[in-house]
Amino acid sequence: MDKLVIEGGVPLEGVISVSGSKNAALPILFASILVDGTATFRNVPRLRDIDTTLDLLGRLGCACRREDDHVSVTPGELLPEAPYDLVRTMRASVLCLGPLLARIGRARVALPGGCAIGARPVDQHLKALELMGATFELEEGYIVGECEGLAGARITFDMPTVGGTENLLMAASLAEGETILENAAREPEVVDLADFLIACGAQIEGHGTGVIRIQGVPALYGADYAVMPDRIEAGTFLVAAGITGGDLIVEGCPYAELEAVILKLRDMGMEVEPEPGGVRARGRGRLSCVDVKTQPYPGFPTDMQAQIMALMCVAEGAGVVEESIFENRFMHVQELMRMGASIRVSGHTAMVRGGAALTGAPVMASDLRASASLVLAGLAAQGVTEVRRIYHLDRGYERIEDKLGAVGARIRREAE
Repeated sequence: MDKLVIEGGVPLEGVISVSGSKNAALPILFASILVDGTATFRNVPRLRDIDTTLDLLGRLGCACRREDDHVSVTPGELLPEAPYDLVRTMRASVLCLGPLLARIGRARVALPGGCAIGARPVDQHLKALELMGATFELEEGYIVGECEGLAGARITFDMPTVGGTENLLMAASLAEGETILENAAREPEVVDLADFLIACGAQIEGHGTGVIRIQGVPALYGADYAVMPDRIEAGTFLVAAGITGGDLIVEGCPYAELEAVILKLRDMGMEVEPEPGGVRARGRGRLSCVDVKTQPYPGFPTDMQAQIMALMCVAEGAGVVEESIFENRFMHVQELMRMGASIRVSGHTAMVRGGAALTGAPVMASDLRASASLVLAGLAAQGVTEVRRIYHLDRGYERIEDKLGAVGARIRREAE
């Protein structure tokens, strides 16, 4: 297992680029199950979860090729089973359920394993697919689904669910008749999936709103498609400029999709402005704490909660961070406190008292975003920080040490 060793206290300056979005790429890759022919993708990030997805697609009967950030997928004779040895490492594997039912009428998908940041059940996926004509049984830890062709339906989600919306978008694209998804997730990654399906011949309207209409078509065909930039990686780099008092141009930063984050950073005192091809972020001067509540898009994203908390630790004043999406998503707090942060947690709320002089320490990452927040804290701390269990980062950021090192960070990877 590797760790990151960070010598903090250096303002980051220069140009840093944003990778393709993992959270967009995963459902789009699974959507290739639906197409006749070859789907070709550009801007696919080089991450562990992407490799797992390509392995799973291969097991399902798709021929996959990869060269740098280009991937091609050609479905062959499809098989219905997504085995536990792959699904257990990546919750997004359940996104093959809708495409398999739509394409071959059966699926046997291992239930996703537990998650460090809390339960993320798939019951809304199953209820919605049942309304379209699928039936399900649970057999030895596997979801076994069958249907004699899916039919359009009006589906109202109990709450906005990104994975559920994505699974149903894919299934409904080949269903007979019209499907209406109400209380649908509005995240940009959902929009990116819909845009890919439309490029393949799907008839979809309303993506990006709470009501999506899908008119099923007999077949979808391959397309060439570029995956959107990763808005969470981009947001992390914006915070890196602020926490180090630096000046970064973040190339490929999706400005509109990060509006809620950018508004909070400006409220804290950062300068964040769009530039041709990206966004310039400057953190020079005093920053102030703010109050933050995570919400579904277009609200403040839960995946940026840990990063902005790290920034608040070194800002002036006090602020409240309320986590309304996931339970158990304050596990980075104890590690930040080991570095000198002043944080008090009560239920789903954390009170941050800023102005801390962070000092380097050995810290343990519990999940992907916690890893990112500890790296950010290490960049601002005096002394040496060791961030352990960084395999989380390899699932969500393309060699973050290389990107940060190119703009001045003293950061290196070592074996533990």
